[in-house]
Amino acid sequence: MQTRSIVLVAALALTACGNPQPSKAQEGEFAQPTRTAPNDAAGMKSSFAPVVRAAAPAVVNISARSVQRVQADPFFQFFGGGIPQARVAESVGSGVIVRSDGIVVTNNHVIDGAQQIKVVLNDRREFPATVILADERSDIAVLRLENVGDRLPVLAIEDKEEQQVGDLVLAIGNPFGVGQTVTNGIISALNRTETGISDSGSFIQTDAAINPGNSGGALVDMDGNLIGINTAIFSRSGSSAGVGFAVPAVMVKRVVDSALGGATAVVRPWLGVKGNTVTGDIAGSLGLSRPQGIVVTDVYANSPAARAGVRQGDVITAVDGQEVNDQGGLNYRVGSRNPNDQVQVAILRDGRAQTLNARVQPLPGDADPKQGTTIEAGPFSGASVVALNPALADRLGGDPFTTGVIITGVSGRGYAARAGFRQNDLIVSINGRAINTTRDLEAASAGRGPWDVVINRGGRQIRGVLR
Repeated sequence: MQTRSIVLVAALALTACGNPQPSKAQEGEFAQPTRTAPNDAAGMKSSFAPVVRAAAPAVVNISARSVQRVQADPFFQFFGGGIPQARVAESVGSGVIVRSDGIVVTNNHVIDGAQQIKVVLNDRREFPATVILADERSDIAVLRLENVGDRLPVLAIEDKEEQQVGDLVLAIGNPFGVGQTVTNGIISALNRTETGISDSGSFIQTDAAINPGNSGGALVDMDGNLIGINTAIFSRSGSSAGVGFAVPAVMVKRVVDSALGGATAVVRPWLGVKGNTVTGDIAGSLGLSRPQGIVVTDVYANSPAARAGVRQGDVITAVDGQEVNDQGGLNYRVGSRNPNDQVQVAILRDGRAQTLNARVQPLPGDADPKQGTTIEAGPFSGASVVALNPALADRLGGDPFTTGVIITGVSGRGYAARAGFRQNDLIVSINGRAINTTRDLEAASAGRGPWDVVINRGGRQIRGVLR
C-alpha cells in the first residue's frame, strides 16, 4: 500500500484537498457564493448523498505493480546460489477520471516506477493504463485507460479558486484498499506552502479523514466538482489525524493540459525574483501596518520581473489577486500559469500600492544539457562539467539564481574520481576565485597545486585542499 512520509514534527502520509466554486461577476469583482450553516433540525439531517451519487462514479482505484531485481546474499553466491531474484512491489491508491475517453489523474508517487497499472472503476470494470505525463514536483500523474469503449463518468475540474476556509468538502478514495470510501470535513486552511512536501506547492488543508490508499483521490465541493487531489497527511501514526493536504485543482488542470497538449514535462514559468518573507521586524522597518508579502532581495537581469519594473526592495503582496507571503507561494502562483501568460503583480513601493504587469516566461537556459566540457588537468581532471543556468538549477531542485559550474559526470580514471568528487557537485571556488563558467574552472585548475576547493553538495558547503 502506497504511503509517503517526511521527517517534520510528524510522519507525512497521504491526503486530499479542496477546490473553488464559480461565482458571478458584479461590477468587475467576483461575488462570493452564498454560504449558510444549518439552523434547524431539518437542516442538520441534510444528506451528502446527492453529491456522492454524482461524484463517486468518477473516482477509481489504482493498482501499480513493479518488478525489482534483488541481488542474492553474497554468502549464498559462494555456494552457487547467487542468482538475482525478482521481487514484485505493488502500490495501491486512487484516481479521478477527468475526461470521458479515459483520462485519469492520480498522484505521481502512486505509479512511480510501475511497469503495470490497473484501474478499477466504481462499477468494478477494469482497464490497463499507461502514463502519459508524470510531474514529480506537483506529485500529479496523468494516465490514459486502454480499450475504453463507452463514455466514462467524469469529475469537472473546478479551478476558479473561490473556495473559503470553512467550506464543506468530501474526500473520496480507497483507504487501506478496503474499497471506495467517502469522508466529509471542511477546508481548514488555504495556500499552505511551508509543509515540506514541495518547494513550489501551495496546498489546500482539510480535516476530512484521509488515509493510506486515499492518495490520488478526489476532494470535491458541494457542487460535486473536483477541487483537489489528495496527496499527504501529517500523522504520528500514519493514519488520519485531521490534517490533510491536497494539490489544488488549478495545478491539476495545468498538468492535465500539458499532458493532453503532447508535452513530456510541465514547463513552469518564472517571474525572476527572490525575496524574504516580511516579518514583524521587517514590516516595522518598512513602515507597513502589518507583516505581508515578500520583500524583493534580487531581480534576475532581463527577467519578466525586470522588464515589468520590479525593483529590489519592493514588497510583492499578491499575484493575480492571490496573496503571497513567502517564496514558495510566489513560485506556486507563477508556476501554475502558462508560459507567456500576463500576470498582475501587486507591490508596495515606498509605502504606496502599485500593480505591475509581467509576462511570465520559462526559466532561461538548458534544463538538460546533453554534454559538458571534460576537464583534462588539475583537481577536476576526468570530470565533465557545465555552467549552471536557471533552468538547470531549478530542475536539480536548487535556486535558479545560483551560479557556478556543476559536475555532470566523473570518469573513474581521472583525479576528480580519486579526490571524491561526485555528479551534481557544484564547484563554488578554487583558491578563493569564484567559479562561474567552465573557462573560470579551467583557468583556476591550470598549473600545479595546491588547490583550495569549495564545493556545494546537497546544500552543504565542503572545503578541502588538494595537492
